[in-house]
Amino acid sequence: MTSPRYAAVGPVPVTVLSDNTAHLALPLLFVALYGSGFVGAKLGLPYAPPLTFLSLRFAIAAAVVGLIAVAVRAPWPRKWGETAHILVAGALTVGLFSIGTFVAIDLGLSPALSALVIALQPILVAIGARNLLGDALVPRQWLGLGLGFLGVGFVVSQRLVLTTDTMVGLAFAVLSLVGLSLGNLYQKRFCAEMNVFSGGALQSLAAFGLCLPGSLLFEDRQVTWTGEFAIALAYMSIGVSVGALSLLFVMIRRGEVSRVASVFYFVPVSAAIVSAILFGQDMDTVVFIGIATTALGVVLVNHQPRRGR
Repeated sequence: MTSPRYAAVGPVPVTVLSDNTAHLALPLLFVALYGSGFVGAKLGLPYAPPLTFLSLRFAIAAAVVGLIAVAVRAPWPRKWGETAHILVAGALTVGLFSIGTFVAIDLGLSPALSALVIALQPILVAIGARNLLGDALVPRQWLGLGLGFLGVGFVVSQRLVLTTDTMVGLAFAVLSLVGLSLGNLYQKRFCAEMNVFSGGALQSLAAFGLCLPGSLLFEDRQVTWTGEFAIALAYMSIGVSVGALSLLFVMIRRGEVSRVASVFYFVPVSAAIVSAILFGQDMDTVVFIGIATTALGVVLVNHQPRRGR
């Protein structure tokens, strides 16, 4: 339940923190956690095959969130239909998206090109939301989606590397795009009101069930346990799978799915900033222009004009 826009003090209404400002913390924290997940993948993949890495990640995440759900006595779905919807949404949003992204990077697709593919997600979600959920966008918001994608293009343009060897990786990046887009729409349509903890545990379990068979069938499951791998696994399991995805579920429940999707434009920006800090990658004028353009696009999509008092 959102806080009121105004609080009465005597006969004169006093403006308090607006909804846009109050809700800004969630998207910013989500972007910081989710964007740095691409860097976590880059750190961990040299020490384990992608599906093996993901199986370990989601097993840990499911256990941690499940224990939290038990500790806080979170309600669990009582009907099989509710559980099934939560599992399907998790398999798409969490499992299929992660498989496509991790396998693409493991096959040599540059994180920049992968991020550019994922940047199509807000546009696909906006189209799907209009047709499936009835969330129509105004021209200003469509302009914002276009500016956001253009800004992401500026951010990653200096690091795009496309060769014939990366085409299979590109196909997996498109697979992750489809999983994320469909998963967001499915989450909003069928299980937007799920409990963050019990639902999050079920969705991590669904992602684990999607990754484990592939690991058993196609990988040698050899893991080199180093400090760097342990840090990457812990961060991806707790910081991203528990922290970032919980924030995503809350944002989907609170807002229109197309508005929430526009926040994903900032994910490649966050990844570029974290890479610059950790790996010393340069950020030139074009990158800063891209960040500003992306920010303008997200603002246009999410801005809600104030109603008259």
